[in-house]
Amino acid sequence: MAEEKRFHWAWVILGTCFFNLFVNYSIRLGYGLVLPEMIRDLGLSRTAGGTIYNAYLFSYLTLTPLSGFLTDRLGGRRVITVGALILGIGVLFMGAADSMWTACLAYAIAGIGATGMWTPIITIVQRWFASHRRGLALGILSTGYGLGFAAMGALFPFIVHQFSWRHSWYFLGMGALVMVAANALLLRSDPETLGIDPWGERSRAPEGLDDARLQASPFRVRAVFGNRRFWFIGASYFSISYCLYGITTFMVDYARYQLGVPLEKASLLATVHGACQVIGVLTILPLSDYLGRRKTIILSNACIACCLAGIVLGGHSTGVLFFLVGVLAMFYGATFPIYGACAGDYFPKEVMGTVMGLWTPFYGLGAVLVHWITGALRDSTGGYNEAFLITAVMGAVAVVLMAGVGKRNRISNNEY
Repeated sequence: MAEEKRFHWAWVILGTCFFNLFVNYSIRLGYGLVLPEMIRDLGLSRTAGGTIYNAYLFSYLTLTPLSGFLTDRLGGRRVITVGALILGIGVLFMGAADSMWTACLAYAIAGIGATGMWTPIITIVQRWFASHRRGLALGILSTGYGLGFAAMGALFPFIVHQFSWRHSWYFLGMGALVMVAANALLLRSDPETLGIDPWGERSRAPEGLDDARLQASPFRVRAVFGNRRFWFIGASYFSISYCLYGITTFMVDYARYQLGVPLEKASLLATVHGACQVIGVLTILPLSDYLGRRKTIILSNACIACCLAGIVLGGHSTGVLFFLVGVLAMFYGATFPIYGACAGDYFPKEVMGTVMGLWTPFYGLGAVLVHWITGALRDSTGGYNEAFLITAVMGAVAVVLMAGVGKRNRISNNEY
């Protein structure tokens, strides 16, 4: 306990990773804000707009398993630093795009860089904090992407009016490049490199699922694939990813062109979304340390599905839209880090990065499909109601799948 009272380098790690997520998710989630002005200026359809985002997601989901593996082998510091560099270059190119194909190429490069800005970050933070402190640490960390999205919602209309949508990408690209130096100087891959324990560590006792036995014998990837919990969690991750990206990417366009809300007010949806994410991650993630990841995910996914159904049933009510987006965002903010924390609960810490990397294709496939399907349905029907109803159903599916995951202490020794 004396160590907790002294300054611990874990907080430097957490602060640096916070700013990485702030920049990364301003870029990723900010696409939904830039989308209406970008496709109008370039003369693109919404299906094309979804295709550009999918170029990012394809490179991201294809290479994230590799980044997770490299995090476990080479350390998070190297992977995150290189990721920030590639991300910044891709985003700067995004600002210069003049067609769908150049935008796809630029955003695909950004997606490659983004592989170093989530799985390695969640892994490195979990390694620097004791297991009973991870929900708290991930809650603080995850305010980064909520605040990033909120900042974009507030600043984007100003940037468009003063400059252009291209300058949004230029500013974000420079922010990513600044993080290259910060990561190289401040990050350390694990506390052992400084000869200290994780913050909040009470003892050297094994944690999780029989870590001592697993460390003594070689851990094989096939052991992950042979665990049914890996597949249930992955499938649930796919479903909730489809559910959340359908509304987040297209909600500003929905408000602007289906409800007729002015751009300045429609963009405030991102600010509401981001601000409520902060509330969510600071309450729901610490709660998961006590309630348990599985129960927290089930509750969160159920609330998300209900909010999406409410948006469809609310018709053209702007007030209902803003309220439900805010409620949904509280659970949205906790969703991705809490799924990542499942890797630390169900698998030993030495392979957390690998496990999270292997879950990323599930997440990415859900996001890719929802952008194509939602964009195509909007172009063919002229509205988003049908598409948003599908996302609500997928949220319910995510609940059912997570309910099939057993409790952490029910994992038997013979599974490995």
